[in-house]
Amino acid sequence: MGDRAPEATELVYVPQTSWLPAIAAFGIAGVLTGIFVWWPYGVVGAVLAVVAVAGMLRGTASDIGRLPRRQKLTTAVVPPVPPRKRAG
Repeated sequence: MGDRAPEATELVYVPQTSWLPAIAAFGIAGVLTGIFVWWPYGVVGAVLAVVAVAGMLRGTASDIGRLPRRQKLTTAVVPPVPPRKRAG
């Protein structure tokens, strides 16, 4: 019964999905629109962008806080044998 996959040696942590990057992009677009069209668009866009970026930073901080402090290392960091030189 050796057909089981070996246990993972490294863990990958993926952030949760979020609408905040899209909202930040709309905010930046509003700022750029406000420069050329009408200044209230820029104000609304700036508020949206600042709120969205602050939310992304807060989410990143909480994601980092949930990560384990240490991860068990099960593989070599550097190759145990130096690479061979090519005959040239």
